[in-house]
Amino acid sequence: HVALEMVQAEAAKSYYGPWVLNCQAPDEGNMHTLLHWATPAQAEKYLKPLCQGTVWSCFAMTEPEVAGSDPTLIRSNGYQDGEEWVLNGHKWFISNAHRADFAILIVRTEDDPDLPQAANTAFIVDLPTPGWTEVRQIETMHGGTGHSEILIEDLRLHESQMLGGPGQGHLLGQYRLGPARLAHCMRWIAQAETALDMMVARSLDRYSHGSILAEKQGIQWMIADSAMELYQCKLMVLHAASKIDANEDFKSEVSMAKHFVANSLNRIIDRAIQVHGALGYSTDTPLAHMFQHARWARFADGADEVHQMRIAQRTIAAYKDHGTTKSATGNLPV
Repeated sequence: HVALEMVQAEAAKSYYGPWVLNCQAPDEGNMHTLLHWATPAQAEKYLKPLCQGTVWSCFAMTEPEVAGSDPTLIRSNGYQDGEEWVLNGHKWFISNAHRADFAILIVRTEDDPDLPQAANTAFIVDLPTPGWTEVRQIETMHGGTGHSEILIEDLRLHESQMLGGPGQGHLLGQYRLGPARLAHCMRWIAQAETALDMMVARSLDRYSHGSILAEKQGIQWMIADSAMELYQCKLMVLHAASKIDANEDFKSEVSMAKHFVANSLNRIIDRAIQVHGALGYSTDTPLAHMFQHARWARFADGADEVHQMRIAQRTIAAYKDHGTTKSATGNLPV
């Protein structure tokens, strides 16, 4: 994952970079999911062409009626009818669904499980298919679409389309989201680095009130704060990725990195716009579009507040268990 994050960071310096290298979301996350969870037949049919870049995919979990940060509340459901499963539900903000050749769909199949996390099951859905209707593409604040509202009505799937086992949908989703959050973080780091580069270049070029902007303390502080935050972002993500590679518990580190990088991205781009003035607010530079797109980072793959809640819970638990919070703050030898 360390090597992968380095590739993601370089690719995301260009808007089209992840697409050119076939490491864009949600396909990249689905590749890892299929690699771990798919049967050999499923891997041959879905993973191989996805890795080759000949098909598109989507991951359909979020719903409009319930909080997206709590997948135990999912209402889309399925029941078994012989060798088939019959699925019904409503999905929302499903990225890439408008052109996907298949979907990984999460629905509730287990009634009153011992654990709420054991209620959902994942299925692979070939698209298009009867029972799967794209209601609309949702336009966002940065003007893009690509995120769809989906209605699922009596969609029938053979039992061989189940991905993982019954009740393992939540586990599968969490397995997917950990590395996927880090992949997002590295893309965001690349964007933040681009914004910082533009900020410094502008400060060296723009002259006002007797000197260039780079010589003014207020601008220097913006540059310094951005450089320090970007450095922290890189260290946090690389450390979290190294823990995944070492098969160590990485949940706290990923949550911390996701929250910190998402917020740093917004702050750094905002400072870059401030240094550019009206030019930064216009669409003559990439900054305006970057700022519009960056806002979603604070709720994508878990809202800020959910990550803060989990970080606090793990930190408190670490102290209760060990008398120290060290294991919840990276467990580093310092």
